[in-house]
Amino acid sequence: MHRTIENFIRNIPKAELHLHIEGTLEPELMFRIAARNGVALPFDSAEQLRAAYDFSDLQSFLDIYYQGMSVLQQEQDFFELTSCYLDKAQEDRIRHAEIFFDPQGHTERGVSFETVITGIRRAQLDAEKRHGISSRLILCFLRHLSTESALETLLQALPFRDWISAVGLDSSEAGNPPEKFSHVFQRAHAEGFPAVAHAGEEGPPDYIWQALDLLKASRIDHGVRCLEDERLVQRLAAGRVPLTVCPLSNVRLRVFGSLGEHNLKRMLERGLCITINSDDPAYFGGYLTDNFLAVQRALDLGHREIRQLVENSFAGSFLEAGQKQAYLDEVSAYCAGFQED
Repeated sequence: MHRTIENFIRNIPKAELHLHIEGTLEPELMFRIAARNGVALPFDSAEQLRAAYDFSDLQSFLDIYYQGMSVLQQEQDFFELTSCYLDKAQEDRIRHAEIFFDPQGHTERGVSFETVITGIRRAQLDAEKRHGISSRLILCFLRHLSTESALETLLQALPFRDWISAVGLDSSEAGNPPEKFSHVFQRAHAEGFPAVAHAGEEGPPDYIWQALDLLKASRIDHGVRCLEDERLVQRLAAGRVPLTVCPLSNVRLRVFGSLGEHNLKRMLERGLCITINSDDPAYFGGYLTDNFLAVQRALDLGHREIRQLVENSFAGSFLEAGQKQAYLDEVSAYCAGFQED
């Protein structure tokens, strides 16, 4: 990689739209919180835990992901977790982040919804003061759980609606189609929440159609299997539907054999509104800048393509138009100092 484009990537203002806050729980922090809360982990050290991050598919990752989540019990835990991510975001030149959280993964363990969201919210406000980073929160329903559980979670969220920008759908995609949650999302829309949804990672292109038509999702998380359906590609391109692609995650979960096989560049060439994101960076070996650098190296992306990916992320965010434009102006000003290829 040419040093010029590496510097360009490291310092360009960025937005991240696909980031699970529980997936930023680094082993060292996990052990520290576990010790504070008296939680026994089935590993002797952070190094041993990190060595276990050899996943064969999405489910093998989720098994250890939920196990790690069990250490999070107090408001301070969620504050520290979110603060650590936002500190890293500042290093990565992230100007705006839209953060997923999985309340059911905590309320099922007896941790209150209020405890979870209050800790996260406090860290968001703190990071905005310290780093100038704006952030939004997206409540995700766990698709492997019942629709009744999802609806109960939505009701728990209503007192905190001003802190939540949208609802989403994540967890085990195979066998859990979006249509299963259509009535939950109808209720969420009635309460004023826009929607996003994980679809087309392990699931087929039909799951993307369902997310768009039944859940009224304005953004598709992952979506890499859309190229298998030409009519779907045309719809996504025409509607400029943002697709929050997570390259290192896709390789670690065996969606692609290597980054060189990833279809991100082909998706860009088809006119799709692609963004780059880190998904669960503590588990997949890279935060946002790491993903950009790895993809640039593997797919030979140029300055213009990097800039397009960054601009897509701000344009595809839930920010108001004026805020989007302010960040896009930052990107333009930054890029003016580089000769594009």
